[in-house]
Amino acid sequence: MTAPVLIGALAAREESIIMIMDRIALSLAIIGGINWGSVGLFRFDLVAWLFGGQTATVSRVIYTLVGLSAIWCISLLFRSDAVTDE
Repeated sequence: MTAPVLIGALAAREESIIMIMDRIALSLAIIGGINWGSVGLFRFDLVAWLFGGQTATVSRVIYTLVGLSAIWCISLLFRSDAVTDE
């Protein structure tokens, strides 16, 4: 393979990985939003109920992943979806 072809293949793979990360982050942010909605409307924390309370290790890991996912989703607001032809 020539260098430009190899660089193009690597860029396509990187774009695919980022797209997968975007979907995972968005899914976790949606789950977090649904959980906060249930807390606000019904005073019921679904994550805590499923995993043994708010201070349980698994619950804290899930809360952390949801928070990190929300931070990742901020980048979706500022990305350009335009494809440039070179």
